Amino acid sequence: MKMVKSLLLGSAAGLVAVAGAQAADLPVKAKPVQYVKICSLYGAGFYYIPGTDTCLKVGGWVRYETGYGYNGSFTNEWFNNNTNNRSTNENNWRVKGVISFDAREQTEYGTLRSYATLGVSNNNIGDNPTTANYVNRWFIQWAGFTVGHATSFYDFYLIGANQYGFVSGGSDTSDGGWDVLGYTAQFGNGFSASVAAEVQRRTLVRNAGGAAGALTVAGVIPVGAAAGATLGIPWGLPAGYAGHDVPDLTANLRVDQAWGSAQIMGALHNVSAPYYTGSPDMQHPSDKLGFAIGAGVRINAPMFAAGDYFAAEVDYSKGALRYLSHTTNVGDYFRYEGSSVGFGELSDAVYGGTVAGGTASNLELTTAWNVNAAFTHFWTPAWKSTLWGSYTSYDYNNRANAMLCSGYAAFGSAGSGTTAVSGGGCNMDFNMWGMGLRTEWAATKNLSIGLEVLYANLDSASLRSAIAPPGTVALSGNGTKPASLYTLADQDIWAVRFRVNRNFYP
Repeated sequence: MKMVKSLLLGSAAGLVAVAGAQAADLPVKAKPVQYVKICSLYGAGFYYIPGTDTCLKVGGWVRYETGYGYNGSFTNEWFNNNTNNRSTNENNWRVKGVISFDAREQTEYGTLRSYATLGVSNNNIGDNPTTANYVNRWFIQWAGFTVGHATSFYDFYLIGANQYGFVSGGSDTSDGGWDVLGYTAQFGNGFSASVAAEVQRRTLVRNAGGAAGALTVAGVIPVGAAAGATLGIPWGLPAGYAGHDVPDLTANLRVDQAWGSAQIMGALHNVSAPYYTGSPDMQHPSDKLGFAIGAGVRINAPMFAAGDYFAAEVDYSKGALRYLSHTTNVGDYFRYEGSSVGFGELSDAVYGGTVAGGTASNLELTTAWNVNAAFTHFWTPAWKSTLWGSYTSYDYNNRANAMLCSGYAAFGSAGSGTTAVSGGGCNMDFNMWGMGLRTEWAATKNLSIGLEVLYANLDSASLRSAIAPPGTVALSGNGTKPASLYTLADQDIWAVRFRVNRNFYP
């Protein structure tokens, strides 16, 4: 009996040992997988990055568009050195693809947000397609601060939200973005105020030269001028700013409520020039302070149809034109149409003369104002149309006008700087205006198909050449137009654009 008991105990011990050895060979049970969790703090599309408290949304959009009448570019369009002849690229094509990243998390000072977009844009007029990186946002927002590449705190009226094309532009920086360092204070009930330092918005500062007739523009010389003359037309004046010194300062007061939104805003801009022409001791005019002020409103109009609204912005500027014409080509407007030509110059300020001759002038700041307005109506929840219009007026004071005209003796002007005298019929003031109608179909929630037709007009500046009949200007060829007498006249353009846009969590 004792022997049987010993055998049973020994066998049991052996089985336990064998079972323990086999158990040691089995794989360790895997830890639970941490699946992606939905983050509902900031709206649809956000999820928690595994292992963190950061919520991320990945979005983007793809766009195709084609247009006719855009002078070869959807960016620098309209009267940007446009010669309407057989060489003009009337048909444009553009395709864009963009991905966006929006990361947010809570801190003791509020939400910390970082946002960036990146993509590719392809512009094609048939011969030489150009592909470029499209990166228009990268900024951080925290505790009321916004730093990085976002939109200007001066902006209100959003051109892209109301129209495809533009005429005289506006203050809107939204598509390309702008470098800012700003702070926004929230007062409750939809009221807020913002202040910011931003990269300077510049057009040009023009030097009208030190002596009448001393300026030259290659290939643009009045027909009939004396042999060897170096006379040019005003859009060839030397132009440039001094180096970037101080940022622009912007501020706004804003309200956002159920009825809509409204904002008043202002900007201060330092206008600075390099040197007087031929100044032996590198003297220059003193800096001047330019500014822009504006007001905008968006009013919801559900009494017509759900989603309807009216939006408008009006701006006034002195020496800070890019707060009125940010989206247009910075420089000159110039267009040949048959036997006529029209032009206009964008300049924050004009100066000229010589120090040695005692004719050195101060900076003469340019005055301008504009208005943009649009009304959007929903015919059905899927169909909507927007009727929009814009007008911009540019005004040079008497001294600036005389300096712009006096550099060209063939245009009947004389003197320079403070002694400049404008010949009769030389007026550098000009206006631009236009309107358009855009209709879009929301084929699905995130797919829109639209068509826009618009009209643009350049109310030209004027000259009276001493060697040509009144109302005409004698010009040499510009490479695509022959040397001839051209009538100075207003210029206009009709254009159409078709767009297909697909958003996914933009």
